[in-house]
Amino acid sequence: MQTEVNSILLFKTNIQSLADQFRLRSFLDKIKSIQRWTIDTEDIDCVLRIVSTNLQPAQVMQEIRLMGYECSELD
Repeated sequence: MQTEVNSILLFKTNIQSLADQFRLRSFLDKIKSIQRWTIDTEDIDCVLRIVSTNLQPAQVMQEIRLMGYECSELD
C-alpha cells in the first residue's frame, strides 16, 4: 500500500484583502492536488501556505504572478 506524502509550500505574497483572497480562491480551489491553503494577512509577508501532494512551487508562483500579485518562495 502506497500513501501520498503531503508537502507544505510557503510563499511571501502581497495578497492582503479579502477581495484578493476571494480572487485567488477561484484559482487555488481548482487544483486537485491542493488539500488546504491559507493566507496569513497578519504576517508582514502575507504568507500563503499550501498543503499539497505534488504541486511545484514554480507553478504556483507563475500563476499567482499572472493574476497580478507578487509571490516568492520562503525558505
